[in-house]
Amino acid sequence: MNSFTRIMTATALATTVLAGSAASATEITFYYPIAVGGPITKIVDGYAVEFAKAHPDITVKPVYTGSYQDSVVKAMTAAKAGNAPDAAVLLSTDMFTLIDNDLIEPYDAIATSEGDKTWIKSFYPALMENSQAGGHTWGIPFQRSTIVQYWNKEAFKAAGLDPDKAPRTWDEMVAFGKKLTKRDASGHVSQWGVEIPSSGFPYWLFQALTTQSGAILANQDGTKVAYNDPKVVEAAQFFADLGQKYEVMPKGIIDWGTTPKDFFEGKTAIMWTTTGNLTNVRKNAKFAFGVAALPSKQRGGSPTGGGNIYIFKTKDKVKQAAALEFGRFLTTPERAADWGIATGYVATRPDAWQTEAMKKYAAEFPPAVVARDQLKDAVAELSTHDNQRVTKVLNDALQAILTSAKPAKPALDQAQAEATRILHAYQH
Repeated sequence: MNSFTRIMTATALATTVLAGSAASATEITFYYPIAVGGPITKIVDGYAVEFAKAHPDITVKPVYTGSYQDSVVKAMTAAKAGNAPDAAVLLSTDMFTLIDNDLIEPYDAIATSEGDKTWIKSFYPALMENSQAGGHTWGIPFQRSTIVQYWNKEAFKAAGLDPDKAPRTWDEMVAFGKKLTKRDASGHVSQWGVEIPSSGFPYWLFQALTTQSGAILANQDGTKVAYNDPKVVEAAQFFADLGQKYEVMPKGIIDWGTTPKDFFEGKTAIMWTTTGNLTNVRKNAKFAFGVAALPSKQRGGSPTGGGNIYIFKTKDKVKQAAALEFGRFLTTPERAADWGIATGYVATRPDAWQTEAMKKYAAEFPPAVVARDQLKDAVAELSTHDNQRVTKVLNDALQAILTSAKPAKPALDQAQAEATRILHAYQH
């Protein structure tokens, strides 16, 4: 039975299984960050049913909580009202916020058997950088990603470029972009060379550029940032120059949500976006496309992204143990492979790539391995204490730079001063 058929069958059985659960079953609430409806909810519902069949004494109640931003607010509000979820998928970068509000249990305090310890060590080290702090493991990687570049092979061919080679350096991206940008006599652009989104969470896409220029935006403890490091200023200037100087990208702010649509409609020949869009691109691109690691400057690389499974504090140790069991269930090699195939997220542990399902998928669809292979060059996504305020400061600076409201260095100097002020309380 293939993955989708199995999920649909499991979903159809949901009512029967849940209705038949023993009255004494432990019920755990699982917050998942997506709007209600659509194929992802069917997959998560299917997993909950599968788990209930294997654990008749535990019932999982998935609650779909909207965007990541909505989800962390709902989880924190519920927790402070004494009604916390038992487990939740929230951004890996929410870790310090959840720690500072004393809402989550470190895994190493509850996952103490030898098998548990082996499980915690089974994930890619790059993904654990946003999951561990202060000597503890606070989150387990679930739907994780890196940023990759997608390119339209037909557009490359039409521009006289090798359709099988993406730009490997910043200089190549500019050179390719100039050949790929289509302008008419009046200057109207029908196809851009490249689009790097700058709305939603612009710091994340920007962090790919800062990584490539050799900078690290924050320390591991989340108490200091380096927003005005000269390498960060260089990256910001290049980001702006793609639109303002080289004219290979639209000027101003590029919308995160519409960038894939622009790619499908031929409005951009290259786009940078999450590997989590891989299945979406595979289904919707009506042309041959390629997927590659991001281009390099001083080095290659991308920040990781996406969500971890967190277990919330509770006095009910039975529920906590059930939540841990569900977390382990969601992250077995087989399920990590299944989730990666169904969604495009990176399967989070090396042994998931050795499953028969993943080996077959990777052989049939080689772009699936690009994000995995890029993990060796990946860095932790920007994450600090008081994370939303500290990242907003950087996002505001980027907006000013990209819209030509401020030059790069003064904008980033101001961001550094403000972030340092916010983080002062956390520097012991």
